[in-house]
Amino acid sequence: MAAGSTIRFDSAEPGDRVLQPGEYAVGEAPLRMRTLLGSCVSITLWHPARRVGAMSHFLLAARSPSRLGVPDARYGEEALALMLRQLHKRGIAPAECEAKIFGGGNMFPEQASPATPNVGRRNGEAARDLLTAHGIRVHSESLFGNGHRQMIFDLATGDVWVRQVNPESASMPLEGGA
Repeated sequence: MAAGSTIRFDSAEPGDRVLQPGEYAVGEAPLRMRTLLGSCVSITLWHPARRVGAMSHFLLAARSPSRLGVPDARYGEEALALMLRQLHKRGIAPAECEAKIFGGGNMFPEQASPATPNVGRRNGEAARDLLTAHGIRVHSESLFGNGHRQMIFDLATGDVWVRQVNPESASMPLEGGA
């Protein structure tokens, strides 16, 4: 991206990889990855020297032990394992990566109960715990709060741009096709 360029959240640039819920991707510069997060969480991992990165978009922290099967990126612990496996195939160790965490928004703040943490909070806390368990340092995060986030991850620089939209101000129409 050229100096002085404006980040556009409303439309993908040619060559951008858009992650849907339950997906993950691994790639290298000049690829940019983007997604839209509500209560879901995205972990980004970036190797600064190789300019290789990975990004997840998971829906829940973990699945029920009674439902184990083929690894599924809809669950945080499995999404991270899938990303780490792909990075390992490229010769990248987890501790060499810079991690960032995003999302975990409360999409229904009017229904919040102080006694029970919402799904977004559980997802964000799980992401922190998973990265700590793998010895991966979290460089930055944008977690929790109300509403959704749009994000763009640039594998050339490791930069992540985030825009958070509160539910009250989210009445603008969505652009783009299916």
